Amino acid sequence: MALLRLEGVTVRFGARAALDSVDLEVAEHEIVCVLGPSGSGKSTLLRIVAGLQTADAGRVLLAGADQAGVPVHRRGVGLMFQDHQLFPQRDVGGNVAFGLRMHGSVRTEQSRRVDELLELVGLPAAQRRAVASLSGGEQQRVALARALAPEPRLLMLDEPLGQLDRGLRERLVVELRGLFGRLGTTVLAVTHDQGEAFALADRVVVMRDGRIAQAGTPLEVWERPASEFVARFLGFDNVVAATVCGGAADTVWGKIPVPEGSPQGERKLLVRPAGVRLADASDGLPCTVEGRTFRGNHVAVQLRPCDGPRLEAECSLRDAPEEGAQVGVVFAAADVVVLDPAG
Repeated sequence: MALLRLEGVTVRFGARAALDSVDLEVAEHEIVCVLGPSGSGKSTLLRIVAGLQTADAGRVLLAGADQAGVPVHRRGVGLMFQDHQLFPQRDVGGNVAFGLRMHGSVRTEQSRRVDELLELVGLPAAQRRAVASLSGGEQQRVALARALAPEPRLLMLDEPLGQLDRGLRERLVVELRGLFGRLGTTVLAVTHDQGEAFALADRVVVMRDGRIAQAGTPLEVWERPASEFVARFLGFDNVVAATVCGGAADTVWGKIPVPEGSPQGERKLLVRPAGVRLADASDGLPCTVEGRTFRGNHVAVQLRPCDGPRLEAECSLRDAPEEGAQVGVVFAAADVVVLDPAG
């Protein structure tokens, strides 16, 4: 049985559906990250589960129990917001113990649990520190410890690392995944940061206009986007209209090989940058190098063909051609994805 199940949940704000008949399950001990652009319904979904928003239709079930009419404090869920919302008048220990006091825990149990959680989140002996003295990363850890203190059956995170710099986010997301694994915590998180979601999640849910556009493991979604929307949201821009027949597709870029068993007919085609192979100018699709962007361990090369939209290729640092160079392009079927034409 799923710990959390949403069945046909709809939320309307006037004529606009913030959530449009959404079905979603989260298994016990699973980490699910919800991705999507602003206005896609991510935060509304979280508020519905927490009980901070009422659904116009559908049901929210926790451990099989319908949550209609169940107040926030009775749902047994934890919620951590982007801005942490720590109590400035309380020290670190007081913040972490807040939920325990609300649940009537005795003082000795509060003290034991606070010590245990601060150790877990990497802030041992920080009980008496003032909130104002903490860095952004330390505040995030305190907010997490406070959310975990009452041992919620479901922990929900709303852009938990959004205010931190990239380097700190990348370190903390690895720590969070390890921590949730050790604790067996069930997590539902929303974020706009793809790297954060793919590093943290067991399963990724991509939303668009209040609906789920695709759900799957990080590897499934990354390797096989279901639609042009998902592909472009993930940052892939090599998308073109195509007619697929057998093992190849006719496109404005010429014939492109497709993986065996690909859907046939009028489609959209995604070619990953790694599948855009540079060759001698006399081979393949003639292109002009328009620009180069350093990406750490590779160079993204922007190419302008004679016809059709611009292409992006991925090259090693030493093999990237100069701007203005004339090159040929051939395509690798392993990095081609045939997309749903309706997406």
